[in-house]
Amino acid sequence: MNNHEIDFKLYGDDMQFVEVELDPNETAIAEAGSLMMMDESIKMETIFGDGSKNSGGLMGKLMGAGKRMLTGESLFMTTFTNVGQGKKHVYFASPYPGKIIPMDLSVYNGKIICQKDAFLAAAKGVSVGIEFQRKIGAGFFGGEGFIMQKLEGDGMAFIHASGAIKRIGLQPGQKILVDTGCLVAMTSDVDYNIEPVSGVKTALFGGEGIFLASLRGPGTVWVQSLPFSRLASRVFAAAPVSQGGGGHNAGEGGLGGLFNMFNK
Repeated sequence: MNNHEIDFKLYGDDMQFVEVELDPNETAIAEAGSLMMMDESIKMETIFGDGSKNSGGLMGKLMGAGKRMLTGESLFMTTFTNVGQGKKHVYFASPYPGKIIPMDLSVYNGKIICQKDAFLAAAKGVSVGIEFQRKIGAGFFGGEGFIMQKLEGDGMAFIHASGAIKRIGLQPGQKILVDTGCLVAMTSDVDYNIEPVSGVKTALFGGEGIFLASLRGPGTVWVQSLPFSRLASRVFAAAPVSQGGGGHNAGEGGLGGLFNMFNK
């Protein structure tokens, strides 16, 4: 094992947090701002990159930090090390309602590809990098652009997603179509592409966007029921107009919205 072996326990249902148990000198890494609480003997330290062996040296750390900027994440990560005697605990919480998905990377051939804001925490040694989409169509219209996160190693990692989560095991040749915002993560052997929605009327007025993610097995896929961007847009649309929103009924009843537009 190159990664630190950590034990964990999940709490909650829709507002989850994870308890990570660290033996003496064991370390976990996490996104800045994800800490909920920790025991007294846990030492917290801010670092460049992810602290994995792949980011050794100054240039390696700078490269790792630069890659994190491309995914919209902070330049820094935080390590939590048990410097005391006996087992100690540190707790990490999701930034919005949803589920925390624990993943043993050794089970998935040492690599998981996920949406760029999904990573929450991991055992030290897990490499948090970027994955470029090799297909231009998937890059431009796949919802996540050319860049997604990749988690590599042989230890535990935790990602978070919004709403309910469904894990789907795809058989060789099996294909599913997923809303681009609902794709959370997939194993590296899944063939990922995008497909246009059939029919001009459906594409323009169906409300599901113009493109869907095409996922072909073999491999494993994780799908979320409520992308945070969708939730945020509904909240904004329901906010009072005086607060910059679209009004309480802005997203309801096409004719009502049309009349409201002329009454302004």
